[in-house]
Formats: sequence, structure tokens, C-alpha cells
Amino acid sequence: MQKNYQQKTLGILGGGQLGRMFIQSAINYNIDIHILDPDFNAPCKSICQEFTQGSLTDYDTVYNFGKNCDVITIEIENVNTDALDALAKEGKEVFPQPHIIKLIQDKRTQKEFYQNKGIPTAEFILTDNKNAVIANKNFLPAVNKLGKEGYDGRGVQVLRSEADLDKAFEAPGLLEKLIDFDKEIAVIVSKNQHGEVKAFPAVECAFHPTANLVEFLFAPAEISEDIENKAKEVALQVIQELDMVGILAVEMFVTKTGEILVNEIAPRPHNSGHHTIEANITSQFEQHLRAVMGMPLGDTSLRSPAAMVNLLGEDGFTGEAYVEGLDEAMSEKGVYVHLYGKKLTKPFRKMGHVTILDDNPEKLKERAHKIKSLIKIKA
Repeated sequence: MQKNYQQKTLGILGGGQLGRMFIQSAINYNIDIHILDPDFNAPCKSICQEFTQGSLTDYDTVYNFGKNCDVITIEIENVNTDALDALAKEGKEVFPQPHIIKLIQDKRTQKEFYQNKGIPTAEFILTDNKNAVIANKNFLPAVNKLGKEGYDGRGVQVLRSEADLDKAFEAPGLLEKLIDFDKEIAVIVSKNQHGEVKAFPAVECAFHPTANLVEFLFAPAEISEDIENKAKEVALQVIQELDMVGILAVEMFVTKTGEILVNEIAPRPHNSGHHTIEANITSQFEQHLRAVMGMPLGDTSLRSPAAMVNLLGEDGFTGEAYVEGLDEAMSEKGVYVHLYGKKLTKPFRKMGHVTILDDNPEKLKERAHKIKSLIKIKA
């Protein structure tokens, strides 16, 4: 007899904060979650039904883990797609589909995909090594990106002039034209197994000046209705062209002339959607669950304007984490703290986030900066 989604075991590759928040949604539907993660103390360990410590990139480990699940998904892209492909061929439901994860794992194939499908993106040149970057010095100013394994600001170098060429990567990557953008925004879209698609309202991202991580997020983005609609259309185009099941974060630039250019995509819940837990009718985590389990997708409407503050480990502190200023922050109206269960802190490690709801969008920036100054994660 075919199982319905309430009877299916869901396996997640990765047991970090994204998996942790994902499980918080799955609990409401009595869905058993199995987690695979290399860290014995992964944030998901104590709240999943079954935890396996092991490599996400080892074929046998991923394959053996997946054999005991009905549906398999990811919370990180750096996984063994060959093992997932074998599981899918044996009848396991793997979402996002393995060939899509593989395409997205390499920024080079990602960019070629946009180009081939007519998805707007910055002009780029593929480079095999540092010499290839130097040979294309006339393309500067540009951003040199590693093809594989760059994330959270790593694997990205801004090359403004020939003086910066020494920073170029000695590995396959790409040179992307440096965009003089007006704003960085993100739109999260989802698609379930039945072909239903939904888009969340666009959010605006503000990056940490040195760590190259999102520091603040504001929803809704301060953009015109026309640009909002255009951004949603582009994001939906990406997920439809991929024919991907699951949730997809589409990071975009809004240029000074109002163009939308896709920067990068992530086929999983994403930092740009954390606020949705409190701020939207359906959170990104529940939407991902609904998409991969074959449920109807939820309403993505914003309940309230919101800001999100990433809580990063303070520079200069490494060791057992201690959170300063928590009580003071919690005493404020509309402040929701999420700590990720990471016992050890180090500089700029993502340790948690805070969502702030306020009917007055003007006040949100001021309140976000206040929360940022109150809460400090030290050791």
C-alpha cells in the first residue's frame, strides 16, 4: 500500500540551524525526521527521531542513510549527488532532484544555465586558474568566484584593478562583472510535486562590511511594485526552468536603472527567509516541508513588516558561547530570538538570529540596529 505523507520518513542531509528550524515545522505534522551530519554535536541531534554522524560527501554514507528514508532533502548543497541519484533510481523521493543540486554546486554551470535559459544575470567569463583571470584583466572591475565550495562569503574576491589580481583564485571559477547595484534583494520561491508554485514577497539584504554575510534583512524590500513583480517573475522563471521540487532562494541585484539580475541561487531554506517564521502566514521551512512531502503549498503573504538580525560570533572570541544582552532584547515588543544550539562560538560564526516585527517600517531599521548593539555572542 502506498504511504501518504504522514507515514513517510523524511531524511535530511545536514543537521545545522536550517535543519533545526525545518524540524520545528515538521513536528506539527508528526513527521519522523532522520538527520545525517558530520558533527556529533550538530544542532539537530537532540530533536530528530534518528541521528547519524557521517560525511555528507561520502557515497556509501549518504546511500546507506537514504535507504532508511522515504523522502530525502538537503539543508546544504555540499552533498554526494551520485548517491542521491542512485537512491532516486531505486524509487526514493529525492528533492531537490540530484541533477539540480549538482548543477547548483558549481557556480560555473549555474551561470551557464542562466545564460542558456535567458535568465538575466551579470556578464561573466569562465576561468580555469589565476593565469586565466590575469589574461582577462581588461574585464575588471569584476568579482572572481570559485566554481565549487565557496559559501557564506568564502570563495569570493572583488578585483577592482590590476593591483588586486594577486587575490585571484588558483582554481576553476569565473569572473563576473562588478555590478553598481542599487539594492540586493532575494525572493524565495517553491514548487511541489503537483506543479503548484508560490513566491514569497521580496526582501532587502544588508551585508556585513567585512564578513560578507547578510547582517540585516528587511521585509518588505523598499522597491517599487513594478520591480517587486519583475523580481518575482524572474525567481519563478528560475524554478520553472529548473523544474525543481522544493524551495529555492534567488538572490538578485537591482541595478541603478531598475534591472533585475540573478546573482546566485540556493535550493534549500535560506538566510533570507528566516523572518518568515513570525512575519509570514507560512514560513519558508514549512513551505519546504510542504513542497518535498507533496502537501499543498501555503500562503506566503506577509503578516507584518519585519527585520531580521543575524547573530554572529563576536570578533576576537572563540570558545564556549555566552550570549550578552538577551533579557534586555527579549523585553521589547515584537522581538523573537532564535539561537541555533551551537555550543561553541568563533568570529562571524552564525549563532542565531532575531526577528523584529513592527507595523511601522520606518522604525524597523532603527530597532534592528539597537538589537544588534544589545546582543553580543562572546566566549
